[in-house]
Amino acid sequence: MNENVRIAAAEAVGTAVLVIGGCGTALYAAHNPLTTVGFAGVATAFGLSLLIMAYTIGPISGCHINPAVTLGMVVAGKTKPAAAPYYVAGQLVGGLAGGFFLRIVFRLSDAGLSIMGNSFASNGYGAHSPAGYKLPSVIAVEIVLTALLVMVVLGTTHPKFVGGFGGLAVGATLWLIHLISIPVDNTSVNPARSLAVAPFAYDSWPMKQLWVFLLFPLVGGAIGALVWKFISGSDAGPEPTVETEPTLPTVATKMTLPDHSHE
Repeated sequence: MNENVRIAAAEAVGTAVLVIGGCGTALYAAHNPLTTVGFAGVATAFGLSLLIMAYTIGPISGCHINPAVTLGMVVAGKTKPAAAPYYVAGQLVGGLAGGFFLRIVFRLSDAGLSIMGNSFASNGYGAHSPAGYKLPSVIAVEIVLTALLVMVVLGTTHPKFVGGFGGLAVGATLWLIHLISIPVDNTSVNPARSLAVAPFAYDSWPMKQLWVFLLFPLVGGAIGALVWKFISGSDAGPEPTVETEPTLPTVATKMTLPDHSHE
């Protein structure tokens, strides 16, 4: 199978798992009287979803599962621009597949419809922010926290990064990001996550506000990559696959990508 096709497929699977794990917890368990995991439980679910996918598909694609991360990797010179469309296509398709699955579960049963709400775990601002945060606050949060996520991902590619902990680092970062920003806007920092659920909401406002969560995480991803390049002093190209450490997957050592130099 063509390497780019494998990358797209891996990213689709990873993004679907992220949406099902994170948004699924928000929809099925966060406000269910039987579970009441609350927003802290949702934050944990997103972090765990990224963590397990980092160690599962990381050796195949580097486990971006987020267009903002892919953009940051391109800006930082860790992913070749020619490969980016395959990453993003896989992420968008996988995210929508995950959102469709979550919606089908509700369609197959009346259970949970009364607690799901009409927003379907969508991101929002103003009247649709969980705590009433306005658009400028949401923009600031999405830019800064996406930049943080991308910086951590890039940090795991540094030659001095401790091997074996890349997945833990990025998973814990996404967990922290959700703890901070779920009250602000339900946390995006990922255009694929936002697009995954907005079309399936009963209300129309998620699609009207979606542009914010498509645009500003990308801005944050680019900024995070530029900041990381400045503080790390790195202008190097894509990191090679670490074949000298066969007992650890590539993502577990440095969150690196396959070498596309033959393309």
